[in-house]
Amino acid sequence: MTSVLEATAEAEHDPVKAPPPGGVAVLRAPDPADAASWAAEQRTTVLRALAEHGAVLLRGLAVTTPEAVEAVSRALGVDPVQERERFAGRRSYRPGVQGSSEWPPDEPMCMHHELSYAAEVPALAVFGCLIAPREGGATAVADAQEVLSALPAGLVARFAREGWQLTRTYREVGVAWTEAFGTDDPGQVAEYCAASGIEHAWLDDGALRTRQRRSAVSDHPVSGRPLWFNQIAFLNELTLDPMIREYLTDVYGADSLPFTTAHGDGTPISAEVIATINQAYGGATRREPWQAGDVLLVDNIRMAHSREEYRGEREIVVILGNPTRLAGHVMDLN
Repeated sequence: MTSVLEATAEAEHDPVKAPPPGGVAVLRAPDPADAASWAAEQRTTVLRALAEHGAVLLRGLAVTTPEAVEAVSRALGVDPVQERERFAGRRSYRPGVQGSSEWPPDEPMCMHHELSYAAEVPALAVFGCLIAPREGGATAVADAQEVLSALPAGLVARFAREGWQLTRTYREVGVAWTEAFGTDDPGQVAEYCAASGIEHAWLDDGALRTRQRRSAVSDHPVSGRPLWFNQIAFLNELTLDPMIREYLTDVYGADSLPFTTAHGDGTPISAEVIATINQAYGGATRREPWQAGDVLLVDNIRMAHSREEYRGEREIVVILGNPTRLAGHVMDLN
């Protein structure tokens, strides 16, 4: 694996340079006595590196608790958001401070942007490693600018024109609607959906079904550069294990899977398109193995991220922050 660039924050020149192919930019802290104080002092340097590279790993902070990760995040000026519409369960440490998505350790989690299907998306994701796995488990990243450039022009043109649709059915499989929306009041769900451009319906068995249409290509709110910003591939039914997909289809029907995506006009997305998108992500993937005490900052709009399969205990704290509304992101379903 290609090694990453590492530099001390005390260097007179820019401490973070462009990482080599396959690597992630790393800013090494000089073993600070207090991680939050170091983050506050180096805030300008850290945010400049984040703006340049899209993701930056802070190594040497030695964070050991969710509170320490939260303190670093706060020192960097991150405004935490309360997650809605989550697709997987998370451990909650405190409001705005969560564990990583609950996902089988032997199954990789494909590239995605957190909540790219929401009306208001987190512009920043902070990951703090309390326990590094014995093997694997990297939180890899992929630049959505690079992904967009790698995709076939015809594929991009259609999704840019039509956007994409996400349909979810909340049952006992996956995340319950009460957990996803943070309430057990159907009225509050209705209000949220109405305000977020989401069509919702309650099925006869009490399940909740939602449908929304979002842009697939967005301009970065700061740089203005176009990005492949969506979860078209990750939330498509073809990402489910074939046996699980067949079982759920037999039990609930083809139109009641926990989630699936479609073209903006509602037509199904082919396996070839999903494979092409994932291939583009693969070519853009950058990774650096976790070390206990690391903090990874990711521009959630510019960079997709994944979680690789792993062995051994792994504990990652996640803070989503800086809520942002992207122009033209919410599209009419009609």
